[in-house]
Amino acid sequence: MRALELHSYTGWRTGLQPVEKPLPQPKPGQVLVKMAASPVNPADLAFMNGQYGVRKTLPTVPGWEGSGTVVKTGGGPLARFFLGRRVACAALDGYDGAWAEYMLTSPLRCIPLRRRVSDEQGAMMLVNPLSAWALIDLARRGKHRAIAQTAAAGALGRMLLRLGQHYRLSMVHIVRRQEQVELLRSLGAKHVLSTHQSDFDEQLQDICRHLGVTLALDAVAGEMTGRLLQAMPRRARVLVYGALSNSACQLHPGRLIFKKQQVSGFWLSDWLPRAGLLKLLHAGWQIQNWLDKELRTEVQARLPIEEARQGLELYVRGMTQGKVLFVPKS
Repeated sequence: MRALELHSYTGWRTGLQPVEKPLPQPKPGQVLVKMAASPVNPADLAFMNGQYGVRKTLPTVPGWEGSGTVVKTGGGPLARFFLGRRVACAALDGYDGAWAEYMLTSPLRCIPLRRRVSDEQGAMMLVNPLSAWALIDLARRGKHRAIAQTAAAGALGRMLLRLGQHYRLSMVHIVRRQEQVELLRSLGAKHVLSTHQSDFDEQLQDICRHLGVTLALDAVAGEMTGRLLQAMPRRARVLVYGALSNSACQLHPGRLIFKKQQVSGFWLSDWLPRAGLLKLLHAGWQIQNWLDKELRTEVQARLPIEEARQGLELYVRGMTQGKVLFVPKS
């Protein structure tokens, strides 16, 4: 099979290349998926730079999610249930990933796709939509009446915006540029702030006080984590789920000691096993109801594996323009 293979944790420009590999064979309890599409996500970029929570033995195939059809199993009742079905699927930590013509995975990392869900939308169903669903679920269960989010113009940020609208959550959306402010306002966002504004911190503090923001979802880290805490009241919490700044979280210890504020992390790979199979299947069913609206993902390019370098360049230059999909040629 054809695949993209990572040979060093030095990023995609130097460590990634197309190769021919033997077709993998499923072990008991595994399924073999003929891939239809797989997107590029920030987690994939972090993985190829050696900055993700999982480091696989090299060489390895990147790509954490995709969609396709289960064409073979290694046996077992759950694996056999998926045989012949279209699925959204996630890669296993110790195996090759989704940027290939075929991928081995566990049936526990597959969600059956409904007939009306396209391969493209199914390929992008897990990392961002499931993360958005889980984050809003955590906010609602924590009884937070207002929340803030960073990187709000990205694919996941826009999903959080639409889910917040669906559940009537008050939200503050933080972006980096004025054109992103206008983009989110065109989507119905009421409170949008840009960090390029000289009085950004004062505006953030005012709106957090006015709305009663007690939870912030932070995809940026770096100094942004401390700025969020500074704008929020005692016992507020920042949930860090990304590090787009490529910097460590910076905050004053007095916030934790005297203000009783908290900083914690969210990683979908940890949330999935805690959620359990039944909750995951329920989430997958619910998410598919919303893929054409609240959890819709825009696509800016569809490219074969052989044009991966062009696709990654497109994605890095303009993440807010939509996802780049790798689509293996049949």
